[in-house]
Amino acid sequence: MKEIAVGLAMGLGAIGPGIGIGYLFGKAIEAMGRNPQASGQIQTNMILGAAFTEAIAIYALVIALILRFV
Repeated sequence: MKEIAVGLAMGLGAIGPGIGIGYLFGKAIEAMGRNPQASGQIQTNMILGAAFTEAIAIYALVIALILRFV
């Protein structure tokens, strides 16, 4: 039962950030294509958003590891 919980925690915890990062980068590239002068600011915000989104997946990994080894 513990293995199922670990798999669900990591699987569900990674699908949201995966979709979010894909959407984020797609929209950022679209914005850079429309307004190349603002590429620097868009890229900065894109990287910051990706870091925050990736943090959610890392939290899911931590929870999965805690479930697995405790």
